[in-house]
Amino acid sequence: MTSEPQRDPAAVEIGSFFPHPPQAVWAALTEPRLVERWLMPSTGFEPVVGTHFIFAIPVGTPGEIACEVLTARPGEQLTFTWVDLRARYPKRWVADWAVRPQGRGTRMLVTQTGFYVEDKRQKMARNAMERVWRGALSRLGGVLDDGPSLN
Repeated sequence: MTSEPQRDPAAVEIGSFFPHPPQAVWAALTEPRLVERWLMPSTGFEPVVGTHFIFAIPVGTPGEIACEVLTARPGEQLTFTWVDLRARYPKRWVADWAVRPQGRGTRMLVTQTGFYVEDKRQKMARNAMERVWRGALSRLGGVLDDGPSLN
């Protein structure tokens, strides 16, 4: 009998399957005009290690997310830092996107780490980000389903 590995309560991990080829999923993850459709508009984003960019939060309390690309392996993995500049004491989190071919589609895993869940505000932020990523992945599926607009 094997046991299931323990999930890290300080991380958000959400997987999703898309019935689309990895190239389409990667394009939707890295082309700013597509990212804006399912996540947020950005300024200066390029999937190149060392690139600093800003996401503009257009809803709720407007603000900015400052990011830096840490890993960019085309078609496989994109990792960047995530700092919400609206926060009184901004924390640096890391968001990682892993893209893998699976059958006739693509498996994606988004993982966001760096939450200190012993702190009540950090635990609330972790739970809020889980909801954010679930909604974002749903919208990403819609962008992918639009198909021709990816080109």
